[in-house]
Amino acid sequence: MPIPDFVRELRRRVGTAELWLPGVTAVVRRGPEVLLVRRADNGEWSPVTGIVDPGEDPGVAARREVLEETGVLAHVDRLAWVRALPRTTHVNGDLASYLDHTFACSYVSGDAHVADDESLDVRWCPVDDLPAMRASYADRIACVLEDDPVTRFAS
Repeated sequence: MPIPDFVRELRRRVGTAELWLPGVTAVVRRGPEVLLVRRADNGEWSPVTGIVDPGEDPGVAARREVLEETGVLAHVDRLAWVRALPRTTHVNGDLASYLDHTFACSYVSGDAHVADDESLDVRWCPVDDLPAMRASYADRIACVLEDDPVTRFAS
């Protein structure tokens, strides 16, 4: 998995210690389908996720990650959910906790394909026939599919 340069520099200084990072999840819809990737780090299906670069707005990061990972141009429609995710131990031993911003996005153009080395597969999946995935990813998709105009926050 490519590591952003700023995280690589932090890791040089702090090793595998836990980092608190802003993250994004982009749930891209095209009619009755959602765009999913099969992650190269663990082989699991998920919506597109990524890390917000320093100074980057989260919505811009969501759109960028979708294009970089899948070749699809998406429009960010709304912020659906903000939540702190449980601590993650990456396959290389690095620890991180993410403040995830889940965005509802809509398809604009492009043929979905594996566009970088972060994914093994990319596909449009019917919302009523999604592959098995972690509950946290399924929850983010379900939140977007509810079409609630109010952003969900933990309280």
